[in-house]
Amino acid sequence: MAETATAWQLIIGGDPTLFAILRLSLIVSLSAVAIAALVGMPLGALLALTSFRGRGAVVVVLNGLMGLPPVVVGLGVYLLLSRSGPLGDLGLLYTPSAMIIAQAVLVLPIIAALARQTIEDLWRDYRDEFVAMGVGPAGRVAALVWDGRYSLLTALLAGFGRAAAEVGTVMIVGGNIDGFTRTMTTAIALETSKGDLPLALGLGILLVAVILVVNAAAWTLRSVGETGRTA
Repeated sequence: MAETATAWQLIIGGDPTLFAILRLSLIVSLSAVAIAALVGMPLGALLALTSFRGRGAVVVVLNGLMGLPPVVVGLGVYLLLSRSGPLGDLGLLYTPSAMIIAQAVLVLPIIAALARQTIEDLWRDYRDEFVAMGVGPAGRVAALVWDGRYSLLTALLAGFGRAAAEVGTVMIVGGNIDGFTRTMTTAIALETSKGDLPLALGLGILLVAVILVVNAAAWTLRSVGETGRTA
């Protein structure tokens, strides 16, 4: 297929447009996952280790938000950042910063829910030991996060996969501006509609390659860590 051959030529030849889009996509997605992790993991740990009235309802809502429609997130962030919105004076709409915020909001429930489940399962196993040793809340969180770090890495991968594959959210708040807010997914949609299949295919190949590389690196880290445990 001629389009596929041309797509590989663009990749091997280091097409500047192709790799500029790739670079922006990685910056946006990785930044969003980092922000979501900083908020989501402590939130998940808090839900896992505390009991309060209505906790079950909070957990149900959090799990439900894992399937939050991306366009709804995009619309909500758009309303916040638009000129008439509460954060309109910041001038963030149609910038990479807006895209990072939107993706972080989208990914946060996924990381928080998976972190809660992981830490809660570990807490059941270690509860008696921690209570007997008088370990405080901060120490419990630190110990459980460390022990469950490889499972938590899976939560981060799930978040990255959702962020990297997102179209609707970033399209709404980023505007798909050429050379400024155009990511791999929005570019694929645009170039396919324009009939520029080689560029769309090239971006698609790179997107799949990035996700595979990130997952392979995480799997390697987990394998090495588990081997070190049993050695």
